[in-house]
This record gives sequence, C-alpha cells and structure tokens, in this order.
Amino acid sequence: MNDGILALDAASLAAAVRSGEVTAVEVVETYLAQISVQEPEVGAFLSIDAEAAISAAAALDRARESGEELGPLAGVPVALKDNLCTTGFPTTAASRILEGWIPPYNATVVDRVLAAGGIAIGKTNLDEFAMGSSTENSGYKITRNPHDLDRVPGGSSGGSAAAVVSRMALLALGSDTGGSIRQPASLTGIVGLKPTYGRVSRYGLLAFASSLDQIGPMAATVKDAALMAEVIFGHDPMDATSLAVPVPALVDGIEGGVRSLRIGLVSNLLEVAAPAVAAAVERAAAALAGEGATVETVAIPELSLGLPAYYVVAPAEASSNLARYDGVRYGFRGEGATAEEMMVSSRSEGFGAEVKRRIMLGTYALSAGYYDAFYLRAQRVRSLVRSAFQEAYSRFDLLLSPTSPTTAFKIGERSDDPVEMYRSDVCTIPSNLSGDPAISVPFGKEGGLPIGVQLMGPALAEERLLRAAYALEAGWSGE
Repeated sequence: MNDGILALDAASLAAAVRSGEVTAVEVVETYLAQISVQEPEVGAFLSIDAEAAISAAAALDRARESGEELGPLAGVPVALKDNLCTTGFPTTAASRILEGWIPPYNATVVDRVLAAGGIAIGKTNLDEFAMGSSTENSGYKITRNPHDLDRVPGGSSGGSAAAVVSRMALLALGSDTGGSIRQPASLTGIVGLKPTYGRVSRYGLLAFASSLDQIGPMAATVKDAALMAEVIFGHDPMDATSLAVPVPALVDGIEGGVRSLRIGLVSNLLEVAAPAVAAAVERAAAALAGEGATVETVAIPELSLGLPAYYVVAPAEASSNLARYDGVRYGFRGEGATAEEMMVSSRSEGFGAEVKRRIMLGTYALSAGYYDAFYLRAQRVRSLVRSAFQEAYSRFDLLLSPTSPTTAFKIGERSDDPVEMYRSDVCTIPSNLSGDPAISVPFGKEGGLPIGVQLMGPALAEERLLRAAYALEAGWSGE
C-alpha cells in the first residue's frame, strides 16, 4: 500500500496524476488495498466495482499520455452515497425495495464528478432512503464509526463519512435533508457542507423530502470540500429548483480570513449540547475572534421550533415521494393474489421499520381533517424559522453553533427511542427548513471522539462559510 498517495489531499493528488508523477491506476489500486483492510470492520460500502474503477483510471492515464488536459479531480477516488443514481452500480437507497436496481442514467452530480476526472470507487451505506441519524436503519448492514467501532458514524450519510475518515475514499458525496451530511461529519471528524438549496442539482437523487434535500461534499479538509463543491455547483435544466447563478471561486478565496466578519454564537443551540461540545463551540468562537472576527452571543428562539416542524414536513413529503415504490415497475415485488395485495406485500416487506414509521406519520399529517392542524401549521412554523434567520443575517454575516448535541453514541443506544434519535438533528434541521447553507468542521475531541462545530450563513454565502471554516481548521491543534 502506498502511504504517500493516501497522505495527499485531493488537489495535490489530482496535480500528481495530471503531471504523471503517479498514475491514476496506482491511485485506485492503493485505495482498493485500503478498502480491503478497512471495509470488513467499518462497513461503509454497499457496492464496489474494482474492475470498473481500474478501467476508468487506465482511461485517464491514456488520456494524459495522449496530451489531453485532465480535470480538477483527475484520479481522485470518490465515494457516492447510494441514493444517487449510477449506471454502473446498483442504486438501492439502502432499501430492500430497490435491491439490485441499476438506473438507466447518472445523477447530474455523478456526471460532473466523472467529467472532472473523479473515479467512482463505490456506493456507500446510509439509513434507508436517508431516514435516520445513525446508519443503523439500512436494509443491508450497520456502518461503524472508525474512531470507535462500537459507535455510530452518524446518518444518514454515515457510509460516506466513514469511507472518508478511514481513507477508503478521498472525497464523498452525501445528501442532507435534516443534517445528514453535517451530523455524520461531526461524529467522524471530517468536513461536511450542505449548500444553499438549488446550488446543486437534485436530478438523479432518490427523493426523501424534495423541498429539503440537498447534495453536498464530504471531505477530510475544508479545501477538499471546496474543490468538490466547485465541481458539483451550477445550474442544471433537469432540476426545476436549480438556481441559475454563477459558481464562485471557492478554492481561490478560501484563505481570505475572517477579519471584519460579524459572527453570532447561537445561545439556545449551545444550551442543548453536552458540556464538552458546548466548550468546543466556545473555543471555536474565541478562535474566530482571535482572527479578527466580531463574535457576539445571540438568541434565536424560533430555531427550537425547527425539530417538530421538520418531523411533519419531511414525513409528509416522504409519504408522497415513496408512493412510487409499489412492486410494479422495478425493485422488489412481494406475493399477492391481486394487484392490491401484491403492492401491500411489496411495501410491507420491502420497506424497513423507520421508513414505514415516517410514511405513516406523513400520510396522517396530509389526511383530510388533519392537514390544517399538522402540515399547514408546520409550514407556517417553517416560515417563522426562515424569517428568524433572515433577521439574524441582517445583523450577522455567519452564525456559529454545535453541529450535533453529542459525540458519537453507541450502536443500539437510541434504536428503541425514535424521539431521542430525532433530537440528534436539532442543530442542523433549521438550515434545511430555511434552505440556507451550513458547514460542519472538526474542532475538538472528547474521549477520543470527534466534535464538530457548525457555521451557518445566508443563501449563496458558501464562499464566506468556507473561509470561516478554513480559519477554524487552521486554528485547531487537533487535540
């Protein structure tokens, strides 16, 4: 195994491949060797096609030898969350109801990664249909946190996070509906960015809650996350919610610092965190102040309403989106004497317990007589959260909070208490409701377990977020 290759960041690795210092085949073989060592214990992947990855790498090497210019991710191994459509891999959303399904098209983000020279190294495990905070709700396996194999890696993008932190992939794509990029990034000690809603095409993402879902990068460093963001950002006519705005130069401006930025430390989110997590956030605030930012404490009480509102809106949208999985057109088909019995059997056997729980919650919230009392009221609360953010961003450039209230919890610890599991996302959900960007960056440890802090910003403020995250990354000793 080539430890030198594993030690390189994404930009350095791509530069080495472009120059011929290393070949893309050498890179892929090194990462496949790392997977053979780490994957049996961690369980980050649902599918790996080593032959296809080596073939793609060999094609890149031939292109370089013929004088072609390679892209910004040349030869970089990328893990793809298994709710992103891929023509070369099964796409299951970690659900038995889609077992063995291979889509006839790629998600737009997948095409952009491949066009930039990235190598799809495999599809990662997740909570089924991205519904969960621990990656224990997969229909296939439990993913473990590489820092402590008895603990969860967070969710729902736990497989992507575990792949990056164990160096089985250099970059990964996740999806974030209520914190599913940022919370596992926090629990595994990597960087996770949820972009502004509409910054990244959702075409080819198996929908959970369409007004909340967003795809984003997961990486070991802030600069790597910025590089991946530049690749996947941009308008896509295949997504009606895609924003027609320019892609900013995120990497070039990342070292601009935080001097003159006004940053609000959100006190009511700090209050829900464990003492070690709260202390890490306060140290992050001091570090930003030390770099020239103005940091003030701010209370935004409306954010505490985000959790109950989310768990009405998201299940309601899931109820609608998952109605298409009926055993008729593709995926798992159950037995039944009639079409109705077959559909009931398919959905009962194909969906796991958490997905069925959320479908029932959502269907109830949308049903006649309850729509106004639940769904409509939740949407009004969502508007309150959005307005509260807008008011806060009139006074602050960025907001600072915990990402997760705790460090990684033990596997099985919250499995029998859905409400306690849902509380894992109390700090991340508000930015999904508002559609604004947010990033988690490592800034502490407790008992050997990582602690992430969250920076939130107004719409289209990714460049500012990444600058502040980079400053935090540079200001943390790693201890």
